[in-house]
Amino acid sequence: MEKPRPCGCKGIRTCLICEREFGIPKKDFKPPKGCKSYIYCAFCNKAWEGSCMKDYKTHSAHEGDAIEFPGIYIQLDFLTPEEEAILINGIDEMPWDLSQSGRRKQNFGPKCNFKKKRLQLSEFNGFPEFTKFVQERFETVPLLSGYKTIEQCSLEYDPIRGASIDPHIDDCWIWGERIVTVNLLSDSMLTFTKYRGDIKRYNLCCAFEYRPVVLGPLDCCEQEDCVVRVPMPRRSLLVVYGPARYGWEHCVLREDISERRVCIAYREFTPPYLKGGQHEEKGSEILNAANNFWDHRIMSQES
Repeated sequence: MEKPRPCGCKGIRTCLICEREFGIPKKDFKPPKGCKSYIYCAFCNKAWEGSCMKDYKTHSAHEGDAIEFPGIYIQLDFLTPEEEAILINGIDEMPWDLSQSGRRKQNFGPKCNFKKKRLQLSEFNGFPEFTKFVQERFETVPLLSGYKTIEQCSLEYDPIRGASIDPHIDDCWIWGERIVTVNLLSDSMLTFTKYRGDIKRYNLCCAFEYRPVVLGPLDCCEQEDCVVRVPMPRRSLLVVYGPARYGWEHCVLREDISERRVCIAYREFTPPYLKGGQHEEKGSEILNAANNFWDHRIMSQES
Protein backbone atom coordinates (compact mmCIF):
# COMPACT_ATOMS: atom_id res chain seq x y z
CA MET A 1 0.00 0.00 0.00
CA GLU A 2 1.65 3.21 -1.17
CA LYS A 3 -0.83 5.62 0.41
CA PRO A 4 -0.35 6.70 4.04
CA ARG A 5 -2.58 4.77 6.44
CA PRO A 6 -4.38 6.15 9.51
CA CYS A 7 -1.69 4.63 11.71
CA GLY A 8 1.05 6.68 9.99
CA CYS A 9 2.65 3.86 8.00
CA LYS A 10 3.09 3.92 4.22
CA GLY A 11 4.81 1.87 1.54
CA ILE A 12 6.59 -1.17 2.97
CA ARG A 13 6.47 0.18 6.53
CA THR A 14 3.94 -1.54 8.79
CA CYS A 15 2.84 -1.75 12.42
CA LEU A 16 0.52 -4.12 14.29
CA ILE A 17 -2.45 -1.85 13.62
CA CYS A 18 -2.24 -1.78 9.82
CA GLU A 19 -1.13 -5.40 9.62
CA ARG A 20 -4.35 -6.42 11.35
CA GLU A 21 -6.64 -3.92 9.62
CA PHE A 22 -5.36 -4.40 6.07
CA GLY A 23 -4.03 -7.95 6.29
CA ILE A 24 -0.46 -6.88 5.54
CA PRO A 25 2.09 -9.62 6.30
CA LYS A 26 4.76 -8.67 8.83
CA LYS A 27 8.24 -8.32 7.35
CA ASP A 28 10.60 -10.09 9.73
CA PHE A 29 14.21 -9.14 10.20
CA LYS A 30 16.43 -11.79 8.62
CA PRO A 31 20.18 -11.66 9.24
CA PRO A 32 22.55 -13.17 6.66
CA LYS A 33 22.54 -16.97 6.73
CA GLY A 34 25.08 -18.56 8.99
CA CYS A 35 26.18 -15.32 10.64
CA LYS A 36 27.02 -15.19 14.32
CA SER A 37 25.29 -12.94 16.81
CA TYR A 38 27.26 -10.84 19.27
CA ILE A 39 26.25 -8.52 22.07
CA TYR A 40 28.25 -5.42 22.93
CA CYS A 41 29.56 -5.05 26.48
CA ALA A 42 29.58 -1.51 27.85
CA PHE A 43 32.18 -2.48 30.45
CA CYS A 44 34.95 -3.95 28.28
CA ASN A 45 33.93 -2.33 24.96
CA LYS A 46 33.97 -5.59 23.03
CA ALA A 47 31.20 -7.64 21.43
CA TRP A 48 30.79 -11.18 22.78
CA GLU A 49 28.81 -14.12 21.47
CA GLY A 50 25.20 -13.77 22.58
CA SER A 51 21.99 -11.95 21.69
CA CYS A 52 19.82 -11.34 24.78
CA MET A 53 19.55 -8.13 26.78
CA LYS A 54 20.52 -9.95 29.97
CA ASP A 55 23.85 -10.87 28.37
CA TYR A 56 25.09 -7.27 28.62
CA LYS A 57 25.01 -7.53 32.41
CA THR A 58 27.23 -10.64 32.51
CA HIS A 59 30.54 -8.81 32.09
CA SER A 60 32.30 -10.98 34.67
CA ALA A 61 31.11 -14.20 33.02
CA HIS A 62 31.85 -13.70 29.31
CA GLU A 63 32.25 -16.92 27.35
CA GLY A 64 33.11 -17.70 23.74
CA ASP A 65 34.73 -15.40 21.23
CA ALA A 66 34.87 -11.61 21.29
CA ILE A 67 35.28 -9.15 18.43
CA GLU A 68 36.20 -5.50 18.27
CA PHE A 69 33.30 -3.25 17.30
CA PRO A 70 34.63 0.32 17.20
CA GLY A 71 32.31 3.30 17.08
CA ILE A 72 30.11 2.60 20.11
CA TYR A 73 30.07 4.48 23.41
CA ILE A 74 27.61 3.68 26.21
CA GLN A 75 27.40 5.64 29.45
CA LEU A 76 25.20 3.84 31.95
CA ASP A 77 23.04 5.88 34.34
CA PHE A 78 23.57 9.06 32.35
CA LEU A 79 20.33 10.29 33.95
CA THR A 80 18.92 9.88 37.43
CA PRO A 81 15.39 8.49 37.91
CA GLU A 82 14.26 11.99 38.90
CA GLU A 83 15.70 13.51 35.72
CA GLU A 84 14.07 10.80 33.64
CA ALA A 85 10.70 11.66 35.23
CA ILE A 86 11.17 15.37 34.40
CA LEU A 87 11.82 14.52 30.76
CA ILE A 88 8.90 12.10 30.42
CA ASN A 89 6.47 14.49 32.13
CA GLY A 90 7.49 17.31 29.82
CA ILE A 91 7.43 15.14 26.70
CA ASP A 92 3.95 13.81 27.49
CA GLU A 93 2.65 17.34 28.02
CA MET A 94 3.44 18.07 24.37
CA PRO A 95 1.55 16.78 21.31
CA TRP A 96 2.80 13.73 19.45
CA ASP A 97 2.89 13.23 15.68
CA LEU A 98 2.31 9.84 14.09
CA SER A 99 5.34 8.26 12.48
CA GLN A 100 5.91 5.04 10.55
CA SER A 101 6.29 1.49 11.89
CA GLY A 102 4.19 2.11 14.98
CA ARG A 103 6.20 5.02 16.34
CA ARG A 104 5.20 8.50 17.46
CA LYS A 105 7.54 11.48 17.34
CA GLN A 106 8.18 15.07 18.40
CA ASN A 107 10.71 16.66 16.09
CA PHE A 108 12.63 19.90 16.67
CA GLY A 109 15.04 20.87 13.92
CA PRO A 110 15.40 22.41 10.46
CA LYS A 111 13.51 21.13 7.43
CA CYS A 112 15.69 18.81 5.34
CA ASN A 113 15.26 17.38 1.85
CA PHE A 114 17.79 14.55 1.79
CA LYS A 115 17.31 13.71 -1.89
CA LYS A 116 17.77 17.27 -3.15
CA LYS A 117 20.17 18.23 -0.34
CA ARG A 118 18.19 21.30 0.61
CA LEU A 119 18.06 22.79 4.08
CA GLN A 120 15.61 25.37 5.46
CA LEU A 121 15.19 26.94 8.88
CA SER A 122 11.41 26.69 8.38
CA GLU A 123 9.63 26.87 11.77
CA PHE A 124 12.57 25.70 13.84
CA ASN A 125 13.06 27.94 16.87
CA GLY A 126 14.95 25.79 19.34
CA PHE A 127 14.08 23.15 21.90
CA PRO A 128 11.84 22.63 24.95
CA GLU A 129 13.44 24.17 28.02
CA PHE A 130 12.90 21.08 30.18
CA THR A 131 15.41 19.21 27.96
CA LYS A 132 18.16 21.83 28.20
CA PHE A 133 20.06 20.08 31.01
CA VAL A 134 20.61 17.03 28.77
CA GLN A 135 22.44 19.05 26.13
CA GLU A 136 24.43 20.81 28.86
CA ARG A 137 25.50 17.43 30.26
CA PHE A 138 26.98 16.47 26.88
CA GLU A 139 29.82 18.82 27.84
CA THR A 140 30.88 16.31 30.52
CA VAL A 141 31.38 13.55 27.93
CA PRO A 142 34.83 13.84 26.28
CA LEU A 143 33.64 12.05 23.14
CA LEU A 144 31.06 14.84 22.64
CA SER A 145 33.54 17.69 22.83
CA GLY A 146 32.30 20.52 20.58
CA TYR A 147 28.96 18.82 19.94
CA LYS A 148 26.31 21.34 18.88
CA THR A 149 22.80 19.95 18.65
CA ILE A 150 20.82 21.09 15.61
CA GLU A 151 18.07 18.46 15.72
CA GLN A 152 16.39 16.85 18.72
CA CYS A 153 13.70 14.23 18.22
CA SER A 154 11.63 12.39 20.83
CA LEU A 155 10.56 8.94 19.61
CA GLU A 156 8.06 6.65 21.29
CA TYR A 157 8.16 2.88 20.84
CA ASP A 158 5.07 1.09 22.18
CA PRO A 159 4.62 -2.71 22.01
CA ILE A 160 0.85 -2.20 21.64
CA ARG A 161 1.50 -0.78 18.16
CA GLY A 162 4.38 -3.14 17.39
CA ALA A 163 6.79 -0.23 17.09
CA SER A 164 10.16 -0.74 15.39
CA ILE A 165 12.50 0.91 12.90
CA ASP A 166 13.95 -0.80 9.81
CA PRO A 167 17.70 -1.14 9.14
CA HIS A 168 19.18 2.17 8.00
CA ILE A 169 22.11 4.56 8.20
CA ASP A 170 21.32 8.10 9.31
CA ASP A 171 21.76 10.57 6.45
CA CYS A 172 25.39 11.56 5.92
CA TRP A 173 24.92 14.76 3.90
CA ILE A 174 23.61 16.84 6.78
CA TRP A 175 23.91 14.82 10.01
CA GLY A 176 27.44 14.65 11.38
CA GLU A 177 29.54 11.78 12.61
CA ARG A 178 28.23 11.46 16.17
CA ILE A 179 24.67 10.12 16.51
CA VAL A 180 23.46 10.49 20.10
CA THR A 181 20.55 8.78 21.85
CA VAL A 182 19.28 9.07 25.43
CA ASN A 183 17.11 6.08 26.36
CA LEU A 184 14.09 6.39 28.70
CA LEU A 185 11.51 4.20 30.47
CA SER A 186 12.76 0.72 29.49
CA ASP A 187 15.74 -1.27 28.21
CA SER A 188 16.05 -2.00 24.52
CA MET A 189 18.56 -3.04 21.87
CA LEU A 190 20.03 -1.60 18.70
CA THR A 191 20.80 -4.29 16.11
CA PHE A 192 23.67 -3.71 13.64
CA THR A 193 24.26 -5.50 10.35
CA LYS A 194 27.11 -4.84 7.90
CA TYR A 195 26.16 -2.49 5.05
CA ARG A 196 27.39 -3.57 1.62
CA GLY A 197 25.11 -1.48 -0.59
CA ASP A 198 25.56 1.53 -2.85
CA ILE A 199 27.39 4.40 -1.12
CA LYS A 200 25.02 6.83 -2.81
CA ARG A 201 22.27 5.54 -0.56
CA TYR A 202 21.90 7.50 2.68
CA ASN A 203 24.24 10.05 1.03
CA LEU A 204 26.97 7.83 2.46
CA CYS A 205 29.40 9.04 -0.21
CA CYS A 206 29.37 12.47 1.50
CA ALA A 207 30.99 11.00 4.61
CA PHE A 208 34.19 10.34 2.67
CA GLU A 209 34.45 14.04 1.80
CA TYR A 210 34.58 15.32 5.40
CA ARG A 211 37.38 15.30 7.92
CA PRO A 212 36.52 12.86 10.71
CA VAL A 213 35.58 14.19 14.14
CA VAL A 214 36.42 10.95 15.93
CA LEU A 215 36.93 7.99 13.60
CA GLY A 216 36.05 8.54 9.96
CA PRO A 217 34.54 6.13 7.42
CA LEU A 218 37.92 4.84 6.26
CA ASP A 219 38.36 3.31 9.71
CA CYS A 220 35.40 0.97 9.17
CA CYS A 221 36.06 -2.44 10.71
CA GLU A 222 36.06 -5.40 8.37
CA GLN A 223 34.41 -8.06 10.51
CA GLU A 224 32.93 -11.24 9.14
CA ASP A 225 29.21 -11.18 8.39
CA CYS A 226 27.57 -11.01 11.78
CA VAL A 227 24.87 -9.31 13.80
CA VAL A 228 25.99 -7.05 16.63
CA ARG A 229 23.43 -6.25 19.29
CA VAL A 230 24.09 -3.07 21.25
CA PRO A 231 22.17 -2.66 24.53
CA MET A 232 20.36 0.59 25.27
CA PRO A 233 19.70 0.34 29.02
CA ARG A 234 17.19 2.62 30.64
CA ARG A 235 18.55 6.12 31.39
CA SER A 236 21.74 5.45 29.43
CA LEU A 237 23.52 7.54 26.80
CA LEU A 238 24.53 5.94 23.50
CA VAL A 239 26.86 7.51 20.94
CA VAL A 240 27.31 5.85 17.54
CA TYR A 241 30.23 7.22 15.52
CA GLY A 242 32.93 6.36 12.98
CA PRO A 243 32.93 2.71 11.83
CA ALA A 244 29.62 1.76 13.45
CA ARG A 245 28.04 4.95 12.08
CA TYR A 246 29.14 4.56 8.46
CA GLY A 247 29.81 0.86 7.94
CA TRP A 248 26.74 -0.73 9.52
CA GLU A 249 22.97 -0.34 9.28
CA HIS A 250 21.13 -0.27 12.59
CA CYS A 251 17.54 -1.05 13.53
CA VAL A 252 15.22 -1.54 16.49
CA LEU A 253 13.42 -4.88 16.28
CA ARG A 254 9.82 -5.23 17.31
CA GLU A 255 10.67 -8.10 19.63
CA ASP A 256 13.04 -5.82 21.54
CA ILE A 257 10.21 -3.52 22.59
CA SER A 258 8.49 -5.19 25.54
CA GLU A 259 7.45 -2.02 27.37
CA ARG A 260 6.87 1.58 26.39
CA ARG A 261 10.20 3.13 25.43
CA VAL A 262 10.92 6.79 24.70
CA CYS A 263 14.26 7.95 23.38
CA ILE A 264 15.60 11.40 22.60
CA ALA A 265 17.80 11.42 19.49
CA TYR A 266 20.30 14.21 18.80
CA ARG A 267 22.04 15.25 15.57
CA GLU A 268 24.91 17.60 14.74
CA PHE A 269 25.95 19.25 11.46
CA THR A 270 28.48 17.94 8.97
CA PRO A 271 31.61 20.15 8.50
CA PRO A 272 30.30 22.12 5.45
CA TYR A 273 27.68 23.76 7.70
CA LEU A 274 30.10 24.65 10.50
CA LYS A 275 32.62 27.49 10.83
CA GLY A 276 34.86 27.67 7.78
CA GLY A 277 32.62 25.38 5.78
CA GLN A 278 31.09 26.03 2.37
CA HIS A 279 27.62 26.55 3.86
CA GLU A 280 28.67 28.27 7.08
CA GLU A 281 26.12 31.08 6.65
CA LYS A 282 23.15 28.72 6.43
CA GLY A 283 24.55 26.66 9.28
CA SER A 284 24.97 29.73 11.50
CA GLU A 285 21.31 30.65 11.01
CA ILE A 286 20.23 27.24 12.28
CA LEU A 287 22.82 27.08 15.06
CA ASN A 288 21.57 30.44 16.33
CA ALA A 289 18.02 29.09 16.45
CA ALA A 290 19.33 26.01 18.28
CA ASN A 291 20.55 28.24 21.14
CA ASN A 292 16.93 29.01 22.02
CA PHE A 293 15.05 27.07 24.71
CA TRP A 294 11.38 27.79 25.33
CA ASP A 295 8.71 26.93 27.89
CA HIS A 296 6.55 24.23 26.30
CA ARG A 297 3.57 25.12 28.49
CA ILE A 298 3.49 28.70 27.23
CA MET A 299 3.97 27.55 23.64
CA SER A 300 1.08 25.10 24.00
CA GLN A 301 -1.20 27.85 25.27
CA GLU A 302 -0.24 30.15 22.40
CA SER A 303 -0.94 27.47 19.77
